[in-house]
Amino acid sequence: MLLAELERFIEEDLGYNDVSCTVVPDCKVRAEVVSNEDGIVSGLTEATQIFEYFEVFIITDFTEGAAIKKDDIIFTLEGGARSILRAERLALNFLGRMSGIATLTRKYVDRANGVRIACTRKTTPGFRKFEKKAVIAGGGDPHRFNLSDTVLIKDNHIAVLGLEKALKNAKDTASFAQKIEVEVEDTDSAIRAAEIGVDIIMFDNMAADDIKKSIKILGEKGLRQGLILEASGGISLENAGDYAKTGIDVISIGALTHSSRWLDISLRIKQ
Repeated sequence: MLLAELERFIEEDLGYNDVSCTVVPDCKVRAEVVSNEDGIVSGLTEATQIFEYFEVFIITDFTEGAAIKKDDIIFTLEGGARSILRAERLALNFLGRMSGIATLTRKYVDRANGVRIACTRKTTPGFRKFEKKAVIAGGGDPHRFNLSDTVLIKDNHIAVLGLEKALKNAKDTASFAQKIEVEVEDTDSAIRAAEIGVDIIMFDNMAADDIKKSIKILGEKGLRQGLILEASGGISLENAGDYAKTGIDVISIGALTHSSRWLDISLRIKQ
């Protein structure tokens, strides 16, 4: 992360009158960052930056996206007691949040039978790049990072202009380098979008069986070739496998970032 970002995070966490960390002498100590459960680790680079900012020496045998088990030592630390205490919560916040996202992503990837798992823009403001990096660590796809990456025509665009007009405006305005994606809720809309000419069709909140039928019809009409087909909405760990069998190319899931549970990681000073 940028130094300005790091120092903003540190300022937020330490405040202006840190008494807690000064009640101990700044003697040299050893510490361990330990996983309290199995998962996929992410946030190693960010945690390393935090510890190094406080001049804490670190050693780790793990890499981003590696599987970790309960009681695994993620980091071995050596430095001043006050420095380790000041870095502790911020480093663990990054590790816990990002590892939780990576762990949930990997669970979906394992159920998707080779279909690409992607996240969405349902991210924490100011923390998007870290959350999307965690999705990548879990084996997922970051999807578009912001509105400028891909033109996505959603239901509210269609409500204002109608499908044909919205797509025409997009095709007239978009750069040649920008893909155009449209969100559809039924087979007829998918056919119309394919006939007009889009790069990606997203089946939104449609049952797996309905998506499978839509893809079959697109194939019969000679419209499947060259299209990326995406499913989103109402997809869970329980039914992800059903969606993966429909013939879809991508499954996008907002829950990867907005509903993932933090991985339980703690720091223990050893002296």
